Order: sequence, then C-alpha cells, then structure tokens
Amino acid sequence: MHTIGTSVRAVNRLTARWAAGIHQGTVFSAAGVWPLLASLADGATGRAREELAEALGLPADRAGAAGRGLLTMLAEVDGLEAALGLWTERTVELREEWAAGLHPEAHGVLTGDPAADRRALDAWAARRTGGAIEHMPAALRPDTVLVLATALVLRTDWEVPFKGDLMPWRGHDRAGLTRTLAGLDAVAVARPPGGAVTVATVRGTNGIDVLLLLGDEALTPPQVIEAGVGVVSGALPAVPGSRLPCGQAGPGLRLEKVRTLRPEPPALTLSTVEFTLTAGHDLLADAESFGLATAVDGAPGHFPGISAAPLVLASGRQSATATFSAEGFRAAAATLMEAMWLGWEERPEPQYETMRADAVFDRPFGFLAVHRETCLVLAAGWVTDPRPFPEDEDAYVLDTSGD
Repeated sequence: MHTIGTSVRAVNRLTARWAAGIHQGTVFSAAGVWPLLASLADGATGRAREELAEALGLPADRAGAAGRGLLTMLAEVDGLEAALGLWTERTVELREEWAAGLHPEAHGVLTGDPAADRRALDAWAARRTGGAIEHMPAALRPDTVLVLATALVLRTDWEVPFKGDLMPWRGHDRAGLTRTLAGLDAVAVARPPGGAVTVATVRGTNGIDVLLLLGDEALTPPQVIEAGVGVVSGALPAVPGSRLPCGQAGPGLRLEKVRTLRPEPPALTLSTVEFTLTAGHDLLADAESFGLATAVDGAPGHFPGISAAPLVLASGRQSATATFSAEGFRAAAATLMEAMWLGWEERPEPQYETMRADAVFDRPFGFLAVHRETCLVLAAGWVTDPRPFPEDEDAYVLDTSGD
C-alpha cells in the first residue's frame, strides 16, 4: 500500500539527484516535477515506463494514485497551493482510465495557435501562483497537442522576523538580515563525507521552514544541498547547537562563553542576506535523472495509456522563483511536459478554435524550504547574488538600537 511518506522520500531523493547538476545560483522544485512524472508513468509502457518508475522510486502501477495523493496533500498544507493542469487539442482522445484520475476542471483545450495557447497557459500559471510566475516555460509549436503542467506556490512568515543590516559579501555591501533568539538548537552541524555543513532553521508561522546551509569551502553546492536533504530525511545526523563545543563549531559558526551582568539564557544570533532567485530548467537536458531518456527518443508507442494518438514527449521545463526577506519566504514553480504528434501528416484537421491562457515562472545560497510535519522538501536552491545594499537610506533602515 502506498503512503504519503513514500512519496515524500521519493521527492526528497529527486531533490538531491537534481542538485547534483548545480554549479551556480539557482532555485528548483522537485515537488513540482514528481507529480508530472507520476502521470506520465501511469500512461507509459515498456522501457519508458520502467525508467519513469525508477526515477519516481515506486512501481508505475501505483504512480498515478501516488501523484494525485501528493497533490492533494500539498493543496491541504497551510501557505501552499498546488495545481495540475492538462491541455489537449480536440483531436486527441484520452484514455478514459487515465483521464479519470484528473479533476474535470484541470482539462483545457489547445487551439493550435501557439500565441493564443501561450497566453492561456500564462494566465493559468499567473492565476495559480498569485502572479509569481507570469509565463509558462512552454515551447508550444504548431504540432503541440498535449501539455501537462503543475503550479506550486508557497508562502510563510517568520515566527521571529529579522532586522535589516549591512552584510559584507565578497568585497561588496549586501542587504543583510540579523536576529537573536534564545536557545541554541535552531542551528546544527552535519558532517557529510569531505567536510561539514552548518544548518540554520528559520521557522515559519504556518509549518513551513527554511533551512540555510553553509558548507566547508571544499564542498561543492551539490554536496551541501544533498547534505541538507540528508538532514531533513534523517539519513544524515546533525549535532544541535546545545551539544556543540566552544570555538569554531562549524562553517561560519562559532560558540563561546561570555560574561553577563544578569542571568541570561543561551542565545543564537543568525546573520544572513536577503535574496531573490529566478531560474529556468530544461528537464530533458538531463533526461536520465528524471526517467525520461526513452520517453524522448522519438519512437512511437511510449504512452498508450494516455492516448492512442502517436504522442512523443517534446519538452519538459520548469520556471522557479524564491525570495527570502526580513519578514518571510515566498517561492513558486511552474513545471510542464509537452507532447506532440509523432507524424504531422497523420494529424487530423482540427474542427474547432478556442482561446485559452498559459504561464511561466523564474528566479535563483544553499537552502531548502521544508514542510515541517512531513519533512517534504518543497523548494531548494543555491544563492550567489543576494540583494544589493540600498543606496537610499530611507529605503532600508539599519537597526541601531544595540539589541
């Protein structure tokens, strides 16, 4: 029997696998891709079905229900909205069993006019992400006959907000954030192979947390993010701050005893930066990681469970964005799979013309946005270019209270 826990572990594994290709600032959401892979696996056959099942981490005959279950769970998370959309030309007849797993309102129509269809998809993405994603990353060529997409947007406000400060960053002034909390266990140190990673947890008010990950300089971005996923999943132990020794306890983390004029509890001061990231990803550039190698080989017959039409997967893309500020965290992602007819000459003439809308989303330190209850990684990324420190002093007020 499939459980949500199985899907959570599978999504987190896909997050770590996706992070393996990171070399610069970026943001991405495996939680936005996984339900699409599950829907494709549900309608695939042969080697394509086997590869998708391997990427998903569960048997293909359970994929459809698992994908729908994950989307249902995501939609019930406070501060998180998730949606699945399907658009097809009227000439594409879907298999009843496959289409039955989709909400009727999720199914729209492609007109065959790329400009009109792109506007329809953009409108859907903008509506489903609250405007965070304004354009869907769709190629939408004249022979596109099926688009399957997800939209995911999450919002959380910090339980304890940060104060603005100036943060030196590689010779430049950046918009810094700082706060001091009683207790030491909002920080921990994990030791993956080859180094150490400091993990600082910033708790949101609605059960969504953001983990900031600072690794030894010898560690690569993929190693740091993979370590963070390991900590979240329980596969990699992390020593909490209250059990760390005095001195340099981890990357960027120092503990020391200080004398005070009155009894005070242990406290942690966290200093970081504001950032906004945008990114676009071509999922087919690393098709094997997503179980799509066979699905894009151009041969017919990979998706008979979706339609009798000779469909071939033409593109798989994601647009993502994330913002970390003094008050909270916002992120969004739009992901799609696009299929076309294998042979243009076999394509029937369309009988109707309709207008719809479409959408996309973009944006790029080591971080994970995590649903606290299930430990599901909702978004991940690597920060390299934080927000510049504003020149206008009125636009950014430094904390000078000395607290």
